[in-house]
Amino acid sequence: MNFTDRIRPTDKGITTYLDELENLDYQIPTFQRDVVWEKENVKKLWDSIYKFYPLGSILVWKTDIKLQNHRKIGGHIISEGTFNRSEYQYILDGQQRTTSLLTSLYGGMIEGKDGFDPSIYIDLSIEGETETDDDSYKKRFLYWEEIDDKNGVFLRNTGRQKKFNSSIIVKLIDIKNNFGSVERSLVESAFGDYKDYDHPIREQLRRLKQVLDNYRLSFIELKGIQVAEVCQIFERINQAGKPLDIFDIVVAKTFRPKSENKSGFYLREYIDNFRKLNNSNFMQISDFDYLQIIAILIRENIDKSGIWNITPRYLNDIKTEQIEEIWETAKKAIKKTFDFFENTLNIKGPQLIPYRYFYLTIAAYFFNNISPDYGFLKKYFWFHSFHNDDLLSNTGDVNSHIEFLNAQKKNGKSEFPRFLIDRETLRNSSYSSKGRLSRAILSLYASKQPKDWKYTDRNVIVDNFFFSTDKPNLHHIFPTNYISQNPGSNELNNNSLMNIAYLTQITNLEISDKNPLNYIQEYDSNPEFEVVINSHFLPSELLEWSRQESMPPDALDQFIEKRVDLIMEELKRILAGVNVEVIDTKQKS
Repeated sequence: MNFTDRIRPTDKGITTYLDELENLDYQIPTFQRDVVWEKENVKKLWDSIYKFYPLGSILVWKTDIKLQNHRKIGGHIISEGTFNRSEYQYILDGQQRTTSLLTSLYGGMIEGKDGFDPSIYIDLSIEGETETDDDSYKKRFLYWEEIDDKNGVFLRNTGRQKKFNSSIIVKLIDIKNNFGSVERSLVESAFGDYKDYDHPIREQLRRLKQVLDNYRLSFIELKGIQVAEVCQIFERINQAGKPLDIFDIVVAKTFRPKSENKSGFYLREYIDNFRKLNNSNFMQISDFDYLQIIAILIRENIDKSGIWNITPRYLNDIKTEQIEEIWETAKKAIKKTFDFFENTLNIKGPQLIPYRYFYLTIAAYFFNNISPDYGFLKKYFWFHSFHNDDLLSNTGDVNSHIEFLNAQKKNGKSEFPRFLIDRETLRNSSYSSKGRLSRAILSLYASKQPKDWKYTDRNVIVDNFFFSTDKPNLHHIFPTNYISQNPGSNELNNNSLMNIAYLTQITNLEISDKNPLNYIQEYDSNPEFEVVINSHFLPSELLEWSRQESMPPDALDQFIEKRVDLIMEELKRILAGVNVEVIDTKQKS
């Protein structure tokens, strides 16, 4: 297709557009789901049409891809059953206007407004005061609740009921569909003399008919646009709204209505129901994460699936039947993955997982695996979380990881390559909510199930889901004021993870900016305290200095080095049998 054919501006009569929508010539895909229906805004919309003001273009995507679409718009049923055609027209931008126009003409039920009739009525006796009048529309365009004198809310408008009875207030849809009858009722009205063709009321009626017959909506038609491009286009034209992503497309595309021969399928419902299975924080990983897990499991377990990668290009090709084929086993594999993180590694939420691709690779390992090797899997997790190089940062890495895991899964043989780690990288590591090493270090701290220093029977990690803010609830062992006066040779960053420990908020606030000698003395009176600080990877020198009531001038440097040593020892223990090579790039400078 020529690029000039990809975007084509056009226009269409307003009533023609709504009639075509009724006939399913246009559909609203289900990813367009958040409609805010405001009474006043709908009146303004019709006032713009009445004055022949432009409404802005409606963006339509023409494609041969069949998506799930809304069967109801504003409670108005536009079609029942299935339909078949070679080309579909999806409204990407303009749902709000479309919904408002459709329901105000044809009626419907607005969510959250039980008993409210959205149909628009016109008071033919209201004239604009000036060309710039911006107030008369409130009286010209009415809802039934503003007319009915039995409503109780609008008793001051009892005159409108009389106008309705005398055909001066008429339903907008009746002007469109039954103009002759409306005009005849007005002429024959017993409440006034409207036989004169030039009477202002009849002139107003004819003007409204002309508006409905002649007002044209602008459209921009997109054709030859791929799904990934549609996501980008949708996001760019909806800067203030929810971005459209590939998950929304796949949900709509794989939707299958329930019929006599087949059960219904709605991917969003499948995943939402899965999330409700237990209270694990991991259940709340993103829809996109779930979609990529599904794609990997389809690729690895269904022959000739056509899903060669986890990019939007291939996610778009996922079929309903493929999801159904792997779903029951996939649920078990995903639950085992989350359980591994939560109860084997003691990591209680996705905020600490160093690579989100771990969800994919480990779920693939658990899929149809009757005898998973948890010791091997722990090595796999910590090896790649702490390795000096980023080894799981792209889709190519995902593929090589799955090959590695499959070898162990099939024959129990997978040899880890050399593990490289730099002491200087650990020294300089600092808190970052998105940093891979930051998450790895905090995950390692969490894996020891550290206890609170004051309330030593309390497991503190449950109180530290802190990645939702830029200032996590983490305790600085050497307070920032102390560091500013005693920076040491490392010139430690205030957010260095070598100077961080998990504590409950109440204990953290109690310690505040106290010198380590002082606050550790207070907690050291508890006989369990020494065991507790060991669970935080803290060197014993802290206790020794506190008991001696004196710290050496290079206490901060010593503390950092000792803590790096403890982390190294733990990694070597976990990675027993792996060639661990420790380097120190600081020595080269």
